Amino acid sequence: MRERLLATASDLFYRRGVRAVGVDVIIEAAGVAKTSLYRHFRTKDDLIAAYLQREDEDFWACWDGVAARHSDDGEAELDAHIAWIGERVGRPHYRGCPQINVAAEFPDEDHPARLVARTHKQQLHRRLQDIAERLRVKHPEVLATQLSVLINGAFVSSQILSTCDATAILRQMTHALITAAWHAPARAA
Repeated sequence: MRERLLATASDLFYRRGVRAVGVDVIIEAAGVAKTSLYRHFRTKDDLIAAYLQREDEDFWACWDGVAARHSDDGEAELDAHIAWIGERVGRPHYRGCPQINVAAEFPDEDHPARLVARTHKQQLHRRLQDIAERLRVKHPEVLATQLSVLINGAFVSSQILSTCDATAILRQMTHALITAAWHAPARAA
């Protein structure tokens, strides 16, 4: 029952937006009683946070699978991540990163969904910094931030990235950032 509710809510939240989908719509679409929803999720906010947590787990499972195949080569790992991210943002009907979408709907920094979204984005940055360190660039923290901005920018730019060019564009930009990072001047003390 919990999984059916979460799957239904996740689909509706992603397609329509979290604020646009009421509890009654979820209950009707899932074909359950309101008490069933509240037995598994105390509030709609809890359901929203569970939706983002589920999306987070799916994203990192994909990331970890790619990382495991390229653990000995940071550049190959980054390229493989850019490839699947490019494929993702180039999909028809892609509506962007769920964490970014939900964070945009809730201005309260302490909202449960914002906390999940913030943690997700911080984790993305940490993982990119690990890759940047393995690339032995002069300022891995700067490259990690640049890559984070690139990836998050791709997530919100799906309307202008087609299936055919999203990965190629992201690869070109990633390569330019890495090249610039290898040739970056030393930082002033």
